[in-house]
Amino acid sequence: MPVDALDTRILRLLLEQPRTSVREYARILGVARGTLQARLDRLEREGVITGTAPALSPAALGHPVLAFVHIEVTQGHLDEVGDALAAVPEIVEAFSITGGGDLLARVVARDNAHLEDVVQKLISMPGVVRTRTEVALRERVSHRMLPLVESIGRSARG
Repeated sequence: MPVDALDTRILRLLLEQPRTSVREYARILGVARGTLQARLDRLEREGVITGTAPALSPAALGHPVLAFVHIEVTQGHLDEVGDALAAVPEIVEAFSITGGGDLLARVVARDNAHLEDVVQKLISMPGVVRTRTEVALRERVSHRMLPLVESIGRSARG
């Protein structure tokens, strides 16, 4: 079932007021609590809502350096290298990609020396051919979903 106008109102509210109760969401939206809960359950079941964990700041946790590491992998070893990446705590995300490299990892570090240590750990993994690291200087657009939800909401109404 596609996301409709009520779903987009619910998602917007979840993004804008993540610590509000289901009862309060229902009151704000003017729907029954049971209706709201059924919608939330469906959105979770369909994978639209993927979690409720708080967003954490790596910088506030002592890891202000952000880098993107492109990783070239020996053919046939993508799964093994991907599994090995999951064991490195400084890797906060990793994706299979097209283009220059096979994997792209988002890496956080305490400082540049720590970043070098993490990259050296990646280079030493079996199946890794080479890496290319790009250090982020400043975040220009924070991770966000609200503009997308609003766009989908406009489409659902129109």
